Amino acid sequence: MLAVLIAPAVALVGTLLGTRVAINVLVKKGYGQLIRDDGPTSHHVKRGTPTMGGTVIILASLLAYAIAKLVTGYPPSASALLLLFLFAGLGLIGFLDDYIKISKQRSLGLRSKAKMIGQVLVGLVFAVLAIGWEDENGRTPISHAISFVRDIPGTQLPTVLLVVWVLLMIAGASNGVNLADGLDGLATGASVMVFGAFVVINVWQYNQSCATEQVSRCYEVRDPLDLAVVAAAITGACFGFLWWNASPAKIFMGDTGSLSLGGAMAGFALMTRTELLLVIIGGLFVAITFSVILQVAYFKATGGKRIFRMAPLQHHFELLGWAEITIVVRFWIISGLCVAAGLGVFYWEWLAFR
Repeated sequence: MLAVLIAPAVALVGTLLGTRVAINVLVKKGYGQLIRDDGPTSHHVKRGTPTMGGTVIILASLLAYAIAKLVTGYPPSASALLLLFLFAGLGLIGFLDDYIKISKQRSLGLRSKAKMIGQVLVGLVFAVLAIGWEDENGRTPISHAISFVRDIPGTQLPTVLLVVWVLLMIAGASNGVNLADGLDGLATGASVMVFGAFVVINVWQYNQSCATEQVSRCYEVRDPLDLAVVAAAITGACFGFLWWNASPAKIFMGDTGSLSLGGAMAGFALMTRTELLLVIIGGLFVAITFSVILQVAYFKATGGKRIFRMAPLQHHFELLGWAEITIVVRFWIISGLCVAAGLGVFYWEWLAFR
């Protein structure tokens, strides 16, 4: 349990100090954000702000997990290693996307097809290993059943369909955070709450684990305590990064951060058997994603009409005249309510049926 305290502390210090260094390096190299011409005009003042800050979040999280393991003397678990692979692998895809934007001096990086191929390859490796990596008790990091707060009886999927389900979750979550990363501190602050929720869920599952507790409502989750360490590390890293990312942002996380954080959310949901619960816990990201889907669908169905002035949703409120900081804080409140509701449902299920 000590590792759950060490990891966020190390990650917090790592991003607080490391992001300041990254800002200086990126500014000297001229690695600044390019702003899309079709975006809100108020964003044009952000042109040149350093990007790729997600690199610091990833490195700080990996370092924090490693130090926590060294200090406590416990070896890393399969679940944690796979989750960190997914986290860093998607971050690498995002890094390539950000680097192309900067080096080519254009607002679009990797082609959508190339980005999707990269996400699929990383997700495929993660899915195959997570499905087949058994421990001494025959538990694997991911089960074949679809889950809500635990596996839903009768929802066992064949391996091929399970892999497809895993890929869909990873793509949906990573792109959801990517769409939310449009205002200073919005995605970072909401991510802190989501990963904080997974710390609570993993610690609770560890205390009620079928591997250690002979209770009727135990959780068949592999390596829950080590997953809590990873979640705590990412939470601490996001907290430290938010210091520099809050409005007015001194640095952006870029696709490096948004793809990795979104992928990690999907990974946690899959490994903690809370796949459908992620829709509630990550409700803000779901709403923002659906605003884009609705906008595109309505635009095509009506021959050019729009539901929102601009999608994703946060830009609609910008064009209504809301101040950026007002939108961010109110969206944080919504995210906090979603996380509270998700944790409430998680606890209620255990309390009601134990």
